Amino acid sequence: MPTAILTGQPVPGSSIESELRSLGFDVHLASGAADTETLLARAPGEERVAVVDARFVGHPHALRLGLTDPRFPLAAIPGAVTAQPAARQALTRAMARENSAGGGTAVAVDSLADRITAALDADGADVHRPELGSLVAAVPADPQARNEARQAVAAVDDEAVRLKSAVKARDGFVTTFFISPYSRHIARWCARRGLTPNQVTTASLITALIAAGCAATGTRGGFVAAGVLLIASFVLDCTDGQLARYSLQYSTLGAWLDATFDRAKEYAYYAGLALGAARGGDDVWALALGAMVLQTCRHVVDFSFNEANHDAAANTSPTAALSDKLDSVGWTVWVRRMIVLPIGERWAMIAVLTALTTPRITLYALLIGCAFAATYTTAGRVLRSLTRRATRTDRAAKALADLADSGPLAEAAAKGLRSTARRLPGFTAPAVALLGGAAVVATAALTDFGGPWPLLAAIVYVLTSALAVARPLKGALDWLVPPFFRAAEYLTVLVLAAKADVNGALPAAFGLVAAVAYHHYDTVYRIRGDAGAPPQWLVRTIGGHEGRTLVTCVLAVLLTATQFKVALTVLAVAVALVVLVESIRFWVAAHKVGAPAVHDEGEPA
Repeated sequence: MPTAILTGQPVPGSSIESELRSLGFDVHLASGAADTETLLARAPGEERVAVVDARFVGHPHALRLGLTDPRFPLAAIPGAVTAQPAARQALTRAMARENSAGGGTAVAVDSLADRITAALDADGADVHRPELGSLVAAVPADPQARNEARQAVAAVDDEAVRLKSAVKARDGFVTTFFISPYSRHIARWCARRGLTPNQVTTASLITALIAAGCAATGTRGGFVAAGVLLIASFVLDCTDGQLARYSLQYSTLGAWLDATFDRAKEYAYYAGLALGAARGGDDVWALALGAMVLQTCRHVVDFSFNEANHDAAANTSPTAALSDKLDSVGWTVWVRRMIVLPIGERWAMIAVLTALTTPRITLYALLIGCAFAATYTTAGRVLRSLTRRATRTDRAAKALADLADSGPLAEAAAKGLRSTARRLPGFTAPAVALLGGAAVVATAALTDFGGPWPLLAAIVYVLTSALAVARPLKGALDWLVPPFFRAAEYLTVLVLAAKADVNGALPAAFGLVAAVAYHHYDTVYRIRGDAGAPPQWLVRTIGGHEGRTLVTCVLAVLLTATQFKVALTVLAVAVALVVLVESIRFWVAAHKVGAPAVHDEGEPA
């Protein structure tokens, strides 16, 4: 049980002790700094500890935000400071310094908790201070100030603020105006019944899989049910995050489940549409696979650009300045959020079209909408990159190299090309990545299945991929390298499966791309959580992007169309097993190695 140490003289009529107990703290009273230091040393080392001024006046939710958020090792609000086990040593040092300075007495005017926070700041510790907004958190120095603080507390509805703050500050139009107004109340209902965000996330996944199963029936009733269930799944998808924010139930595992289940739900639904269309005699597997490829590549553009600029200095892009100006014009904000087709708009469109039209029309609309959104966002980011003056860090270059997913072939060739790469212009990396990828995809598309040309193009692709990563990815447009690699690999698999022209080849290709895409998403979420990229043995075992592309082309040359379909199926199963086992092993134990609970608080894609 976490420990809260109340310091100073208790105030008659104060509810602070009961409020701390309601938040799950074991409360101990301390008369001054020396007593506080003693109690701090006795507190269980594996639990959170907080130091709170007994004169504290504020909203319960202000205490909850300041003292119970699991994402931050150190946190503080006026009159209270807390540390998780990882930061206990820093808190202990600050407490010892305050005690030795002789400033901690029961009659001190200022707050011991605030002095400890100041000492932590002086030590350079990263102390999180939550945004309280209209919530009150204060340490009144006299009866008049206490009375004013209590009046301020009574004037603000703590529960209304808590419920409002459960919703993301920035979200899509559909989510903001059609989902969140009632999903936040579902989140509160879940919290009051002891449900966890992970349970709601799982319910959302199950609902989406049932929706995919309904779509797979190929009947009009099945399509209508699928559309309704897909919307229900999205409501639950919003609810799980709102429940996490409402009750501060953040976890490393929950962040991973929330992120990966979104992709699993959407891509399973694409497969359901393809199966349903097949029952009606329409083969749309190529469209379903194309939608998954486009959506995944679009996400990689987002991830790569963000990582490249995560800690870049001197951002002076006039394009970014123009975007900031447009944000001051209300209607342009919503238009720009809608045209990028975030998850709310996208799933609403898919659900309505599924219920009213055919899988083919649904997938065509999805491809057109996502292609426009990808073009719009990528063009803007290219302009920002070309017009900004910035120095990208080693961390950014490392993240881009991890996102590139280069295997042993590219790594070995890159070593021999480093001296050559250093003499080439700055745009070389994205240029050769694009040209190499375009060459292998175009060759596969324009030559007969079973011919040698795709294999030769794949060998060239290995060499261009090696040249692209032969030097650190610090150029203005080097963030384009990972998405170019993703597009080349996925589209090669799609084109060769389509050229095989045998029943079952495209579904097998869908499975292979889904397995590889999961690995790439897993890489992103590890990097976002500061947990590092997947281990090198995993990347080498599944070949890297260039190795898998080469193997796929070799199989297309050596095998018949039917054998190629079987080989793709086996490869999909093998890759899926390896990456899933390693991913699940890592994320289940991630909190033990200090991986933070990183949740997406921005606009979902």
